[in-house]
Amino acid sequence: MNTNTLQLTESEVVEKANNKVKRYPNLNTVMMVEDFLKAHRDMPLKISEIKKQLPRQIMHETLKVILEYLWESGKIIYGPKGIQWIYSQPEHLRKMIEDSMEV
Repeated sequence: MNTNTLQLTESEVVEKANNKVKRYPNLNTVMMVEDFLKAHRDMPLKISEIKKQLPRQIMHETLKVILEYLWESGKIIYGPKGIQWIYSQPEHLRKMIEDSMEV
């Protein structure tokens, strides 16, 4: 058996009520939530507000998994008033991207 296999935790999957169907959030969905939170970074939002205002509907559990990922990666904070985008791209990366040539 390969010891380098990925081990999933309960927070890394979305489970249905019967605990038989598991799935990851789609990358497009994660990016949609990221873009939405970046665009609304000026004010904390409740999860219910985020769900109502997203361009496409997503399941509540899927949104929770995405928000947990964004929190663990340091892109959002949770507070008593809601969720807020806090990530800012480091200046040296921004400059490197500006000075690069697209291939």
